[in-house]
Amino acid sequence: MCLKHLTQAKGESYDLYRIFYYDCLPYDKKQHNPVTGRSIDFSKTDQYHFQLEFFEELKKKRKIALRLGVLEDRKRWIIKPARTKELLTKSISIDDLTEDDVQFDFNQKRVDIKIGLDIASMTLKNQVEQIVLVSGDSDFVPAAKLARREGVDFLLDPMWNPIKPHLFEHIDGLSSKIKRPQNHNS
Repeated sequence: MCLKHLTQAKGESYDLYRIFYYDCLPYDKKQHNPVTGRSIDFSKTDQYHFQLEFFEELKKKRKIALRLGVLEDRKRWIIKPARTKELLTKSISIDDLTEDDVQFDFNQKRVDIKIGLDIASMTLKNQVEQIVLVSGDSDFVPAAKLARREGVDFLLDPMWNPIKPHLFEHIDGLSSKIKRPQNHNS
């Protein structure tokens, strides 16, 4: 998907400086599900092993930089939003909740600052002419403003997700290069 951004409308292509991938190491502690009391060892889950293998493969790839933040354990479980809404409207009672209706609460830390620092560094060192950020988050706005002031073409790829209208003011273009997902509600 990222490589598809290298081709311009006229068939010309940009040189790739680097693909930066930002994430956190997966959670590796044990917790007890508050609905069932069942112990969950997150380090034994398929998702945990997939993420570690994925990161190891990314490290081996040419022109890819893996930037890892920190996963903060908020030490609490939360009820998923759809089920919370049902509880509040009294469509269900607390007794109707299952172990799949709750999730352990994590928060990524130091990822946004790493994105901002990388954008600023590449911009101020004149290493790039264009930056394509794949995200729907608005935390990048200060870095995008800096890049644009310094003459960098700043594109946002939200992977077809809607973005807030005010973000258009801070980017030079919007472009999603993956196939648009089908609407499953139709």
